Amino acid sequence: MESDCIPFKETGYFSGLICDYLDQHPGLRSFYHRFPSLEAFGEQIAEKSKTYPAAHRKVLFETLSEQYSGLKPSKATSANLKLLQKENTFTVVTGHQLNLFTGPLYFLYKIISAINLSNQLKKQYPGQHFVPVYWMATEDHDFEEINYFNFQGKKLQWNREDGGAVGRMNTEGLEAVWETFKKNLGAGKNARELELLFKTAYLEHDTLADATRYLANELFGSYGLVIVDGDDHRLKSLLIPIMQKDLSAHTTHDEVTKSIEALKEQEAAYKVQVNPRKVNYFYLLNGIRERIEERDGHFHVLNTDLNFSHDEFMEELQNHPERFSPNVITRPIYQEVILPNLCYIGGGGELAYWLQLKAAFNAFDVPFPILLLRNSALLVSRKQKNKVKKLDLNISDLFLKQSTFINKRIRKISNIDIDFSEQKEVLDKQFEMMYELAAQTDKSFLGAVKAQETKQKKGLDRLERRLLKAQKRKLRDEVERATILQNALFPGKSLQERQLNFSEIYLELGDTLISGVMEKLDPLDLRFTLITY
Repeated sequence: MESDCIPFKETGYFSGLICDYLDQHPGLRSFYHRFPSLEAFGEQIAEKSKTYPAAHRKVLFETLSEQYSGLKPSKATSANLKLLQKENTFTVVTGHQLNLFTGPLYFLYKIISAINLSNQLKKQYPGQHFVPVYWMATEDHDFEEINYFNFQGKKLQWNREDGGAVGRMNTEGLEAVWETFKKNLGAGKNARELELLFKTAYLEHDTLADATRYLANELFGSYGLVIVDGDDHRLKSLLIPIMQKDLSAHTTHDEVTKSIEALKEQEAAYKVQVNPRKVNYFYLLNGIRERIEERDGHFHVLNTDLNFSHDEFMEELQNHPERFSPNVITRPIYQEVILPNLCYIGGGGELAYWLQLKAAFNAFDVPFPILLLRNSALLVSRKQKNKVKKLDLNISDLFLKQSTFINKRIRKISNIDIDFSEQKEVLDKQFEMMYELAAQTDKSFLGAVKAQETKQKKGLDRLERRLLKAQKRKLRDEVERATILQNALFPGKSLQERQLNFSEIYLELGDTLISGVMEKLDPLDLRFTLITY
């Protein structure tokens, strides 16, 4: 494999907020703790060492040991689980939904970023240990976001009616998806490996959480990945003091609201990623995960008959913390309470809402982790790379919106100059003279000059567009080849990593896919990576 990089800003696919964060814009400095660098991790280690209780390590180790009891963890993962008992062991975390068969490619990039960063930190700080962690979003309830994956232009979808936390769902009905997948895989060793991987994960495990844990362990266990399921009574018990304070004083709501207002003051174009509620928790039971609302001093679980007084609710929290499910705003705090964590690795959307949360962390005296944008990559086959070269294209051009890409392409290959800039400059000079003349007469003549200038400039624009359209027809074959190539690398006119499932590349590369990509991705090189395989 070969690799190259381009700045995230030049791809056109990342928000102004994230690009400003990567540029360390001074206005954003108060919204994060430490910017990712090997040196900054030394300070983060020192801070986390002082604030992470030994009692939490004990609970974490015992819980994870039980969660792994149904698996055969690799030697590397088993070693990392044991290391979590030591006070000089820290984690690097990424999280993701339980997308069917991993969902889009960036699932791999997230975990690879965590593994590679853990290895880099070990080299930089040999006296400490670093464990890559995948946090499974088992308590999410948006089933429509995770119940499918794209394969060879088709959407393979799991249809069912259940509600509640997706991690608790049984795997009934996935045999039909497997059968469809198997029919489209074709022949060969890699195809059979994918077929078996899907079958074992989803047809031989009872819940979606168990199936996803098995799948992630099969793909990354040899690299020491540790998988955490936060849907656990013992782990949530560690969050009780913060939940009590939050439910009584609405701390998260108030602090995040202030941060959102402060972000808007920095730049009005920054998009608010998530808005806090007075109560930022769901009530969780088998089959339901419903939002909690506070009304007149009582706590009501929406779409149910459950209603608690303040004292009853606090008693319910004390006795059944597993019934309280953090939402998108409070989950990060939960994660940092139960893990000896240094860094959260996420996509642009995730980091955007993390940048709203620092004040809430401060209010609960929880160290805010270093925020790292996950690796992003475009995988280009050698055949595709040759087409790029043959068409005299730059890979960076392919990131353009298709209409812009085609227009730029036509202008480049046309034997006619489609750029009317020179004609517009001549027109400007002519009208300069007319304005000098108009200044010597009355206002009505000045208005006529302005109107004529507007008319002639619009006419040139129309002629330029018509000439471009005519050249598109003339060069149709050339345009079609370039468009087909762009559509192949940017399916659905989106980044490849947000659409393509790993299985399509695995059919070609087999188990060298992960190892090869891992070798080319550097988590602290904050640029978009182009990989040729």
